[in-house]
Amino acid sequence: MTIHTLSSREFTRDVAAAKRAAQEGPVFITNRGRPEYALLKMEDYFRLAGQAPVSLLDAMDGMAQPDAEAFSFAPADIQLKPADLD
Repeated sequence: MTIHTLSSREFTRDVAAAKRAAQEGPVFITNRGRPEYALLKMEDYFRLAGQAPVSLLDAMDGMAQPDAEAFSFAPADIQLKPADLD
């Protein structure tokens, strides 16, 4: 496993390079020379967290469902008038 280090500026300029580097191991992203973030492949994250990978469908099923009343709106009362082209 190779550990790569990128400055936040390098990361911003070339995210694709950071993603390629993450295929080999963690990528530390620094801010003013100090490591501040780590970029990992999802399978590495789940391994470190001791969790099984979660599918997108499972993640969406686990989300709280919004209250139906929170999204009920009265219809808009829009009055159309003919254009006055004089």
